[in-house]
Amino acid sequence: MVKAYLRYEARSPFGVIASPAGNSVFDGSGKLSITPGLEDVLVWDIKKGTRVARWSDSDNKAEVTCIARSPNGKDYAVGYADGSIRLFDLASNAVNVVLNGHRGRVSALVFDPTGTVLASGARDTDLILWDVVGEVGLYRLRGHKDEITGITFVAGAKKAASALNASAEGYIVTSSKDTLVKLWDLRARHCVQTLVTHRSEVWSLAVSPDQRLLVTGTSDMDLRVWTIDVDKLDRMGGESNDGTTDRTASSWEAITEYGSIQRASRDRVVSLKFHPTGLYLACLSADKQVEVFRARSHAEIKKKMARRQKRHREKRRKDKDIGEGGGAVGADSDNEGSSNEQEDVPAITAADELTSFKHIRTSAKAVSFDFSPAESDATALHRQGGLHILVSQNDNSLSMWNVPIPPPGKTTKQASLPDPSLMCSVDMLGHRSEPRTLALSSDNELIASAANKSLRIWNVQTNSCVRTLECGAATCASFLPGDQSIVVGTKDGNLELYDIPSAALVETFDAHEGASCWSIDVRPDKKGLVTGGADKCVKFWDFELVRDAQSDASVVSRRRMTLEHVKTLKMSDDVLAVKFSPDSRLLAVALLDTTVKVFYADTLKFFLSLYGHKLPVISLDISSDSTLLVTGSADKSVKIWGLDFGDCHRSILAHQEPVTAVRFVWGTHYFFSAGKDKLVQQWDGDKFQRIQKLEGSHGDVWALAVAKHGNFVVASSQDRSIRIWEKTEEPLFLEEERERELEELYDRGLEESLDRNEQPVGGGDGEDEGDESQRAGKATMETLKAGERIMEALDLADEERRKWEAYEEQKRKMPQLNPQAPDTNPILLFEKLSPEAYVLRTVERVRAADLEDALLVLPFSRVLSLLAFIDMWAQREWNTPLTCRVLFFLLKTHQNQIVATRTMRRQLDSIRKHLRAGVSSQRDQIGYNLAALGALRAEWEANATAEFFDEKDIQKILDDQLKKRKFTGLKA
Repeated sequence: MVKAYLRYEARSPFGVIASPAGNSVFDGSGKLSITPGLEDVLVWDIKKGTRVARWSDSDNKAEVTCIARSPNGKDYAVGYADGSIRLFDLASNAVNVVLNGHRGRVSALVFDPTGTVLASGARDTDLILWDVVGEVGLYRLRGHKDEITGITFVAGAKKAASALNASAEGYIVTSSKDTLVKLWDLRARHCVQTLVTHRSEVWSLAVSPDQRLLVTGTSDMDLRVWTIDVDKLDRMGGESNDGTTDRTASSWEAITEYGSIQRASRDRVVSLKFHPTGLYLACLSADKQVEVFRARSHAEIKKKMARRQKRHREKRRKDKDIGEGGGAVGADSDNEGSSNEQEDVPAITAADELTSFKHIRTSAKAVSFDFSPAESDATALHRQGGLHILVSQNDNSLSMWNVPIPPPGKTTKQASLPDPSLMCSVDMLGHRSEPRTLALSSDNELIASAANKSLRIWNVQTNSCVRTLECGAATCASFLPGDQSIVVGTKDGNLELYDIPSAALVETFDAHEGASCWSIDVRPDKKGLVTGGADKCVKFWDFELVRDAQSDASVVSRRRMTLEHVKTLKMSDDVLAVKFSPDSRLLAVALLDTTVKVFYADTLKFFLSLYGHKLPVISLDISSDSTLLVTGSADKSVKIWGLDFGDCHRSILAHQEPVTAVRFVWGTHYFFSAGKDKLVQQWDGDKFQRIQKLEGSHGDVWALAVAKHGNFVVASSQDRSIRIWEKTEEPLFLEEERERELEELYDRGLEESLDRNEQPVGGGDGEDEGDESQRAGKATMETLKAGERIMEALDLADEERRKWEAYEEQKRKMPQLNPQAPDTNPILLFEKLSPEAYVLRTVERVRAADLEDALLVLPFSRVLSLLAFIDMWAQREWNTPLTCRVLFFLLKTHQNQIVATRTMRRQLDSIRKHLRAGVSSQRDQIGYNLAALGALRAEWEANATAEFFDEKDIQKILDDQLKKRKFTGLKA
């Protein structure tokens, strides 16, 4: 009989506040923070320090790399390391759209001002524009030679009349690590200007809200500022439409250099962003500071230029006094100087307009920052009294800073503003560094995770942090009997004893004289523990109950637990791991010389020496029946030993990187292993077979803990997350698991081959003329499966149609036989659909973003069959938009074959006739609805005091009403 195991399923990870791979943004109100949480997106209430929601997709395992907020403040685009993009809704906390087009990690995302078009850039150097409403990719722009780092939309002076044509008008500016900044024309779909003056990677760019200034940041000490001529952009668009060619190269240069701004930091630029009001610019560097620049007002610039001209005149006057010689030459020089006086005065530069304002210095390196969108109005900003800046740090923390600003009518010097201050932060629900050790309480209700300078106690059921304590550089930890105390071993060789109810450090013991304490294990009789360290000693400790001395003799103090050193076992090399056997008979000690020594626990007499590993054993464990010992080594292998004779039962190459932890499941010979290859694996110690892989970690797995009877497994990794896998009732068979792993490997290889072999498809307009504009789609396993489902539906529908056509033919030729009607396909009978309706429903169930790539899977014979059904859909006016989209893509893709097939002319004529009638009907309906909406708007405007959609004017009126009245004193 085939042996069955039980499957482990992952729960949501905890301990992560903000992962450093992506950026954090405010929500539309400025009260919530949308942050990356490894493969999930976390929504935090910054002031309360609590998590509001978690956005996750069960189909995704990749890490979040980029987040962008839509102008409506409700939709958020999230880019992932595998190149996919998902759109989440803040209200429902659910994923609405999944877009696949990139072949590398998404590095930049931005919405256009209307929120209907999304632009994305990735490591694959491609720029893709997506239709958010239609949920499809529009086109792909190629031109950069390295990863795209920044994207921003630039609209012309003649803005789009509506969001319907927003994707076909306007411009996009992109920056890349190839040192280039490119200006793209969305109407022509190609690059119209390239800035080549940068000498290093361009890490970020920002455009002012009035679209007049462009700022780029590199590894230099300066920020480069450019001016954008919006009128010239419109003229360029008009010239490209007219087809004129007699123009100079300078006529295309809509972006011209304006100057540079000196930065305070010497590290490279990470991010640049303008404040929504355009009054401030913030620059994040790769160190611990965010520099805020202030835009001078016109009055300040005018005053500054007046002072500069005054100094210039004084200098010229001094030069003239020195050079006076009293001759004609002097007079000529005087005339020449007076005529060129105005010409020599320097013009306004970027340094005159943007000046350094304040510096925010964080406790750790900052990853990203964001301005609050609630400050888009200057009135609201001045009423608030400062800038609110959200900063995400690489130490797993979030903070919100307040930068004071001068009140209206006062300069910075007159206001004497204080330094930026920290308003609130989210840092209590995660470690600042990766947890290196885990411990479980005896009742499996609490988890202790220890990292450098922090020890946290977590509730297993709620994943909430119940205690936070400061500790040293922890390397190992263990709960003591009663689960009221916990002992932590540090790199300094100390044992730190903590009381959990009072969250206090009770006592510190110098256990290993300054050498690292690498391992702790509590004796099976619960009367003591053993420690092993780098001082080549194994030390034994007993538990003692003592009472602290009180100043008042009448007060009886509570008894607490302490440790008493009993004896020491000297070893020949550094001790890396120690473990008692559950029957208290043996003690196993792993040494730095790659061997494992086994002693009798009572007499410490030598029993066995286990050798065979090529590198030191990092972790070991003994089964509950004290018959097997498993060791995990830095040589990537796991060895299973028998404790009766010390023979090696089996050596398994378990991981692709060093093994960091091994743990047996109590009552069985199953054990878990963890390694630096980001995997946790379950093994059968009797059959020497892997049972299953537990994936999910995005960094090296450092520690592992298993519940008493294997009900769940806990692992901590370098990404600062703590993950729990729970045992389910779902049976698992080894043969089926191996087949599933092989299928995943095959699918992964198939996707990689599709990415390598994919070429631009079709011979329509705009795709063969150059490499800059191409199709936005990407073939994935989902598109392949969708194409197969469409082919299966076509086969089923064609077979059903043929059966009924044969029946009708037989009935027409021989009505006297009264032939029996054929049986309807069970699927159609169950769905209660006709064949053409079944095919349409199958096509409708394909995601809009995957439809074109799914249609590419169809061979030409299936395309002919699908065109016949398209004719039926057009005749019945079923889902006309989808019908048009499928038809146009098929005609564009298979144009050559369709033209060469003469028999299709009649069918195409029929499709054209029926489709035109359906589109005309849809157009009339839309026109009628627009006219009705226009009438409703006119009626509302007639009865209202403000314009229909003018929210800004309404807000301005309310702000004016809130202003305080001014009182003046009268003298008699």
